[in-house]
Amino acid sequence: MAQFVEFFKNVFSWLSQDLEESMKTLNRKILLLEVPKDDVHETYNHGKKRKRNVEKWLIDVGNNISESKALELYFPKELFLEVNESIDIWMSLMDDSVLSIGIYGMGGIGKTTLAMHVHNKLLKESTFLGHVYWVTVSQEFSIYKLQNDIAHVLKLYFSCENDKRRRAAELFQAFKERGRFVLILDDVWNQIDAEEIGIPLGMNGCKLVITSRSSEVCHWIGCQKIIKVNTLSEQEAWELFLKKLGRVELHPRVEGICKKMVKRCGGLPLALVTLAGSMRRVSDIHEWRDASEGLAESCMGRAGMEYVVLPILLYSYDRLRDTMLKGCFLHCSLYPENCHIPRDELIENFISEQLVERSYRSFRAEIDQGHAILNQLERVCLLEKTSNGTDVKMHVLIRDMAIEITKENPRYMVKAGLHLREIPDIQEWTEDLDKVSLMDNTIMEISPGMSPKCPRLSTLILSGNPLKRIPDCFFVHMCHLRTINLSLTKIQSLPNSISDLEDLRTLKLKFCNELESMPSLEKLKELRHLDLTGTRIEEVPKGMDSLTNLRFLYLRCSKLKVLPTEILHRLSRLKLLSLPIHICVPIEKVEALKKLEVLEGRLNSARDLNRLLKSRQRDKRLSFYRLSLSSKRYRHFDDVHILSCKRAQFEDGSLMESSSRKDGNLLPRDIQELIFDNSGLSSCLMDDFPILNNARDLKSCIIEDEDKLECIMRLSSANEQQSSGAPFQSLEILKLWNLRNFIGLFMWEAAAPLSPFTFFWLKKFKIGDCCKVKKLFPQSLIHNFRNLEELMVFNCVQMEEIIECDKNEGGNSISADITFPRLLILHLRNLPQLKSICRGLIICDSIRHILLEGIKKIKKVPLYLQLLNGQPSPPPSLILIWICREDKEWWESLDWDHQNANSVLERLVRYFDGQWWMAQDQPSNTGYGPVDN
Repeated sequence: MAQFVEFFKNVFSWLSQDLEESMKTLNRKILLLEVPKDDVHETYNHGKKRKRNVEKWLIDVGNNISESKALELYFPKELFLEVNESIDIWMSLMDDSVLSIGIYGMGGIGKTTLAMHVHNKLLKESTFLGHVYWVTVSQEFSIYKLQNDIAHVLKLYFSCENDKRRRAAELFQAFKERGRFVLILDDVWNQIDAEEIGIPLGMNGCKLVITSRSSEVCHWIGCQKIIKVNTLSEQEAWELFLKKLGRVELHPRVEGICKKMVKRCGGLPLALVTLAGSMRRVSDIHEWRDASEGLAESCMGRAGMEYVVLPILLYSYDRLRDTMLKGCFLHCSLYPENCHIPRDELIENFISEQLVERSYRSFRAEIDQGHAILNQLERVCLLEKTSNGTDVKMHVLIRDMAIEITKENPRYMVKAGLHLREIPDIQEWTEDLDKVSLMDNTIMEISPGMSPKCPRLSTLILSGNPLKRIPDCFFVHMCHLRTINLSLTKIQSLPNSISDLEDLRTLKLKFCNELESMPSLEKLKELRHLDLTGTRIEEVPKGMDSLTNLRFLYLRCSKLKVLPTEILHRLSRLKLLSLPIHICVPIEKVEALKKLEVLEGRLNSARDLNRLLKSRQRDKRLSFYRLSLSSKRYRHFDDVHILSCKRAQFEDGSLMESSSRKDGNLLPRDIQELIFDNSGLSSCLMDDFPILNNARDLKSCIIEDEDKLECIMRLSSANEQQSSGAPFQSLEILKLWNLRNFIGLFMWEAAAPLSPFTFFWLKKFKIGDCCKVKKLFPQSLIHNFRNLEELMVFNCVQMEEIIECDKNEGGNSISADITFPRLLILHLRNLPQLKSICRGLIICDSIRHILLEGIKKIKKVPLYLQLLNGQPSPPPSLILIWICREDKEWWESLDWDHQNANSVLERLVRYFDGQWWMAQDQPSNTGYGPVDN
């Protein structure tokens, strides 16, 4: 027994102090703990040790095994080298005595990946209440820029822009108000004075984490815990390479070549991932040998491990071989370091700059090719996906490599996101420049006499600067400019010299909200892309009817008074047309644009939509659309890119004059988003739009202020239901708001089954201010909602049950446990008649957040609590339980199956002020119902 206790101490000493082995070893140690546990039971049963001591020991073993398994959950095997360092960082973050942590290692070794993994896990922890902030510092460091970046993540607006001390004081106060928090500064190159910046480093509950390529930087800043990220071992490197290559087995001769190539990567994850990405789908032995020789040549003469990665990245770029792919990749380097670049914006740029080659077919074909290009660059690991799935980004070293390439041919000048206050000196504007990017700086003016001689310059990007004016001489020696991007500037008027740029193809002035006038566009015969979204122009630019080659026209300008319809007649080659919401264009003018594939704007009614869709059966179908159907009142569109939209908004009586009773209301077959707002829906949505039975792509449906609506679907008979298919089978979001006569999702007119696929993929369901709803879900249909992730119910004053109990033949209620395997968020607010959430228990291991307010008739919250060692345990993912402060007494009086449940859950409970939360639940101005919290 003594030997086993000593063994136990050694194992957990290893676990807490010397984490040098992989997760495989961790599992082996856990197994070694679990097996001798039986011996202890045997010892206990024979009375060889006092009962109390052995019982306590067994509980400790069980708890420690659980903790070990939890570590594996937090730091999975796929992280390779990050596992040990992650646990070390995690223990330091949980240690109140450690206030600052430094993570260092060479470029490409995975410091950012490691820190981001810890960041994401912290967001799910209750310790810091979500106050976890990420800021990228990078090599181009300044106090002013770093203060701005930190203020951005804190959502803080400085009262004084130029006084660093006052800005630091405001940052300090903002941090102080948050209490416990973690600030992660990624990629720190220089010494940083936390006090000068405004970071309260010594404050209790404040944690600072930095990543750097230098241990000296960590020491300079005074990090209490400094962790080195080491290169991968040969075995780990080989496993990572195979995983990214997508192979399990290789031909013996190929395997030998691969191992030589892996060895050249020196255990650097970025090099391994990029190399493997460039070699996917290669099977021929000759090509592998050629690749090995090429890699050896590119790495020749490089000294030092950190210099290994750049030639490998360059080799992966060279392997693209396709000039179009290379051009698109290099275009991404025009954006600032660590920038999340929207895919839609990139693809639009590729098309505008003629980096894709399918314009002769259709706009949709160009879009598809753009996505294919980005997918290919992701597959070869030269671009990375971001967590939202709609953006891409470049690893800092890959961007460095791209910048190096563009110092020769093609020739770029990239000074994006550096907080420059002045435009580069005239000496830097060399005659061989092809592209210049100065986006996202703080340039306010260009010297009056500046006129760079750049005859080859094709692209100039000045977007995201507070630039107010450009001297007329600035463009005089840029005669071959094809793209000018001045979006998000403070420009008030354009220089007349723009009118003479006869090669100009793209002019972007998006969200130049101080631009009121423009020079004539009459000479710009080659213009293909004109974006005036968000400008203050009151009339269309002069000479616009001469732009007969125009393909993309963005005219979402809130001040535009009128759109001369004869201009549309001249622009017959338009593929994309975006119009202001307050101007309703006659449907016959839109019908006449035979090549139109993307439309954003307002139609008068559902009748106009029916007419448009019928005409599109003969011409090109709409690939993307954002249509508001309203005869009077209208809401402004959100800023989601039109190339991501397939949406129709029915508003303000637009269904009143429709021909639904005769021909039925039409919708595009591929519609993804539907919004109804006081449109005049009848008592059943499916009655008005039977075509929804075949809407296989519909993802989101939002309905608000529809006084007649009683239900979403009628269920009348088994035969009819089966023949109608499975409506809403792809729906992911359903929001119902202020429906005065709404009774429920379904109205049974006879016993009728529901297709198991209806609502099967629903993830978010929010219902509020529906005063006649009494039951939300029938218990028998809960399996239809098994993918639900968010459920929010509020201000439904007659709601009695969330999940209605089924009844047997005698009419008695049948209680049964309910499983929601993916539910993350449950909010129940102001439901004064609610008597039951569920008669059985709700089993939900995935739940993270619960909010309860104003449900005082509930005597029991039916949350299943698993018993561990005889004690109730909250669901493993549960982070917070929000309870209104006024309901504290009610919460503490609830009945639970186990007497210790309330005390076990108490550490997760946070009390909030009801008036504050009420303000968060108002309808949003984009028509998406209550604001998400």
